[in-house]
Amino acid sequence: MMTYSGAIRFLLLAPLFACTGSADASKNASRATGAEPAIPTDSESPGPAPYLFAWTGDLDRADPDFLAVIDADPDSPDYGRVVTTLPVGRSGTMPHHTEHRMPTSRHLFANGFLSGTTFRFDLADPKQPRLLGSFGAADGYTHPHSYERLPNGNVLATFQGTGEQNLDPGGLVELTDAGEVVRSASAADPAAPDALLRPYSLAIAPKIDRVVVTSYDMGEDMGFEGGRRGRTHVVQVWRLSDLKVMATIDLPPGPGGGGDEQPGEPRVLPDGRTVYVATFTCGLYRIDGLASGMPDAEFVHGFGGGGCALPVVVGDYWIQSVPSAHAVVALDVSESGSPREVSRVTLGDRNFPHWLALDRSGNRIVVGDRGDGEPRLFVLTVDPETGDLALDVGFRDPGSDRPGVDFGRTEWPHGATGPAKPHGMVFGE
Repeated sequence: MMTYSGAIRFLLLAPLFACTGSADASKNASRATGAEPAIPTDSESPGPAPYLFAWTGDLDRADPDFLAVIDADPDSPDYGRVVTTLPVGRSGTMPHHTEHRMPTSRHLFANGFLSGTTFRFDLADPKQPRLLGSFGAADGYTHPHSYERLPNGNVLATFQGTGEQNLDPGGLVELTDAGEVVRSASAADPAAPDALLRPYSLAIAPKIDRVVVTSYDMGEDMGFEGGRRGRTHVVQVWRLSDLKVMATIDLPPGPGGGGDEQPGEPRVLPDGRTVYVATFTCGLYRIDGLASGMPDAEFVHGFGGGGCALPVVVGDYWIQSVPSAHAVVALDVSESGSPREVSRVTLGDRNFPHWLALDRSGNRIVVGDRGDGEPRLFVLTVDPETGDLALDVGFRDPGSDRPGVDFGRTEWPHGATGPAKPHGMVFGE
């Protein structure tokens, strides 16, 4: 919960910019919210996307990391075949998060987290992807992690740290589609001076001029030097129009204790005003009161185990990767205070589901392995009306008797560089 001082600070900042009458505020709000009613994606097209793009690291880090393009057209005779690959000329960058949806520009942002680098890909021609370039720190902020498109087509990105020493707090940076800095802001909050603020992922709610940002220290698991290290249990509420931190909220432990550490992925629910946050300790929290002036965090579900990673939202269903159960789980969240499980798909004992991304059709999900088991991609189907999940057994390597695409292979279109580890993935055309 917020501290008393945090609550007072939130109340002072709570009114939306549209109500202030400030010319600068109106300009900022217009820039942030744009003229389009929703974040531009491929969702306008109802058919299945014909390609899947997987941002991939060479497993032994001896050869360059690369982007893999996979045939994702269910009607294609080559469904599941790796069509081409694009090496980026650098190895050991640790390919990590990409955008979750293909932007209308077909310019995809992807991070090599260990190297602190953002790569930009031009995917207008999927059979001939191009690397547009890369960049490191932005306005002094380092180690970019997650990217979300704003309604104006720009990218809002989380950065874990500041400066060469990777000091906390990190911040948010708005970037143009070309990777140029528009504005930036620190995650520092005077009302929470002791909080470890390592911006990890974000959910944008343009309807209410809010951004919900999680704090999770990637460096704690990777042995980073510099700056403070540790586990976190806070979520921040920002105002989108001027990138101001409005509140830093402590997640409460679940009924049996735990579940509150390592907040990971936030997503906006269909009402556009409520946000769920999944933690890596497998708690699920509802962040409520975002627009009214007093945000609050409530534990609503525990998945059990650990390592719970990326979710997607399909209508009234929250679909979550639960690697400790080797499963992907669907919850009915139509009553956001009391979600209930409606379906799950359990994969093999060597498969630890991690990354999920939704196809523009709204009824297919790509599932990527965490990387400490079998490096393999799967596709699930989901019924948007019922939340029922099923493994797409047709998505497989040509000639294979197993569903899924194997990244443990030795040969790739760009050469015999050996097994690889995919992470960020996105459907596109």
